[in-house]
Amino acid sequence: MLVTGSDILVPARAGKYGVASFNTNNMEITQAIIHTAERLRSPVLVQMSEGAIKYGGQDLANIVKDLASRASVPVALHLDHGSSYASALKAIRMGFTSVMIDASHHAFDENVAETRKVVEAAHAMGVSVEAELGRLGGIEEHIVVDEKDAFLTDPQEAVQFVEGTGVDYLAIAIGTSHGAYKGKGRPFIDQERIQKIGGLLGIPLVAHGSSGVPAEIVQRFRDAGGEIGDAAGIADEDLELACQHGIAKVNVDTDLRLASTVGVREALKANPKEFDPRKIFGAARDVMTQVIEHKLRVLGSVGKA
Repeated sequence: MLVTGSDILVPARAGKYGVASFNTNNMEITQAIIHTAERLRSPVLVQMSEGAIKYGGQDLANIVKDLASRASVPVALHLDHGSSYASALKAIRMGFTSVMIDASHHAFDENVAETRKVVEAAHAMGVSVEAELGRLGGIEEHIVVDEKDAFLTDPQEAVQFVEGTGVDYLAIAIGTSHGAYKGKGRPFIDQERIQKIGGLLGIPLVAHGSSGVPAEIVQRFRDAGGEIGDAAGIADEDLELACQHGIAKVNVDTDLRLASTVGVREALKANPKEFDPRKIFGAARDVMTQVIEHKLRVLGSVGKA
């Protein structure tokens, strides 16, 4: 069933489990996400970035909405990193049930004003809103933040921000970062900061840049001919703990990109003569399904729908 983000995330926050929000760019990714969530009885969010909207447009949004409306578990269609009021309104017109306005690169007061403007419009249409306070490092789509420009979310500012905007859920900077390179070894996650913000705010909190970048998938990528550096992701244990203290929405993109590419590369390596797209992209869907199931189990959302 197609629902709002709040319909999914408010119960998650209360129940101390996380819900994955996976990025999609095509039918196979969308099928892997929703079919796996349905099989495991898990709520889930499917999100499209502005890049995905440019690539797939209304056609891709319609695929998500159709699969979601026929699913027996709650599914929300979410705009990831909306860059403006206009972008958020466009997504709402396309049928999104949840939108993010990311004005975190602005000064605090401007971020509040821009977010409040989106909240007022979205709430009038029954759509829930995510915003961001603080800046994550790394690269994702059009989001590029150098380490020197990244900073963690201040707990007291978070309270002021939520009071001033009426936002439904808040993405906080806690040490995660976008992309496949999140640092050397195990990235540091500021669990103390999560607990403090979670204690001050009752709304669902959001962790961006939370792909695990599994070592097995990275190795399979290399074995199939891919080239990738010292990729590192967020540890499962860190996400499990974070969900106990307020993190309810966990964004995952890189893991599915890697898994999809592994499936394609392995299929073509095993049979260089293959040109049936069903056998190529179907293999990608199978590998993504494995990664999605693992993430849903880590976050504790299995059986919650």
